[in-house]
Amino acid sequence: MGRVYNNPEVKALIMDWLERHGRWGKNYFPLDTLVNKLSHIVKNNGKNIKMTIKEFQEQGYILVLKGGDTISLNPTKSKEITDYIRKVFRI
Repeated sequence: MGRVYNNPEVKALIMDWLERHGRWGKNYFPLDTLVNKLSHIVKNNGKNIKMTIKEFQEQGYILVLKGGDTISLNPTKSKEITDYIRKVFRI
C-alpha cells in the first residue's frame, strides 16, 4: 500500500533509489522497473513517478538512455543530487 508523498519527497525517493543502486552515467536502470518498484510505495500507480522523472530529465538531473527505456543519474550533478537527498530526508 502506498502513501501520499509530497513532490520533494517523491523526487528524493527516486534520486535516493538510483544513488543507492549506483545508477550513475552509463550504469543505467530500466525505467519501467523503477516505476514498478516505487509505485508500491508511492500512490497514483506510477503517474507521479513518471511525471517527476520527466521533470528531472528536463532539468538535467537524469539521463535517459536507450531510446527512453532506461535512466541514470547525471554524474556532473552528483553534489546537487546528494545534497538534495540529505536536505529532504534530513540526514
